[in-house]
Amino acid sequence: MVTKRVDLGSVDKLSRVLGNFDENLNTIMHELSVTVRVDGLEAVVEGADECVHQAAEVIKNLALFSESGEKIDKGRVIYCIELAREGKAADITKLSSGAVTVTYRGKPVKCKTVGQKLYVDAIKHSSVVFGVGPAGTGKTYLAVCLAVQAMKQKQVDKIILTRPAVEAGEKLGFLPGDLQTKVDPYLRPLYDALQEMLGLETYTKLMERGAIEIAPLAYMRGRTLSNAFIILDEAQNTTSEQMKMFLTRLGDGSKMVITGDVTQTDLPEGKRSGLVRATEILRGIDGIRVIHLTAKDVVRNPLVMNIVRAYERAESKGEENEKKTVNKDD
Repeated sequence: MVTKRVDLGSVDKLSRVLGNFDENLNTIMHELSVTVRVDGLEAVVEGADECVHQAAEVIKNLALFSESGEKIDKGRVIYCIELAREGKAADITKLSSGAVTVTYRGKPVKCKTVGQKLYVDAIKHSSVVFGVGPAGTGKTYLAVCLAVQAMKQKQVDKIILTRPAVEAGEKLGFLPGDLQTKVDPYLRPLYDALQEMLGLETYTKLMERGAIEIAPLAYMRGRTLSNAFIILDEAQNTTSEQMKMFLTRLGDGSKMVITGDVTQTDLPEGKRSGLVRATEILRGIDGIRVIHLTAKDVVRNPLVMNIVRAYERAESKGEENEKKTVNKDD
């Protein structure tokens, strides 16, 4: 049994780290299998050596993080614990900087993970950014936030949002209604994010003016997209030909963000994702960044992180069993 003491320095820091009804403290004890008690302004951690060290790092860095006035909730605590397990608990303090932008209601949008901050910084400083990672990591939402910010700051004249419709085949002809009616279900997440950032009235006006364009990927062919912020969503469902077509639309003064989750590809069996190929062959080119987000960057319900990890383990186990079977047959 090892004991370590962490001085929180003030009652305010102590209360922030403990959380309402000691919720944060209980999370640390449960996740790291340690016992924590409060002695004055100190947190006294007891348990196995490595677990105590990790818990102490979590408490110390959450206290530093709280100095910025940021709220420490269960999601933040779990994320800091994940960082501590990798020896990177201090990285949580990198997230105490200002908001990425604000919604039309004045709510600040902030990076909640280190991966998200890398992603946002890459978008700000690069012409083409690939954001690859599981659902719930904020890939599309943050890209839309930065697109709206760029338009408000007059860095671009137009926002263009696109995604492959109907399982990458884009066979919309058999669906009833006009083009807008046909593609609406596939583009709904993009509409929702834009409306949250702009408000329905401003969003509608910009759509009517043509300052915001939302269309299926096939409608990008043959165009040069200049002075625009262009987002390709669900890019894992593009073919290599579609991806090349899209990337070569980039015009002067434009920025492209390509997002996707390579574990949720709907392409026909045997057809390789254009997103996977693009991230392989374009890596290292000046002006192009590839940011990989992981289960740690999931910012929905903490349970989503565990769901993503469970699928990753199952898929990894399936691949191992398949290799064993192949080797056995050989």
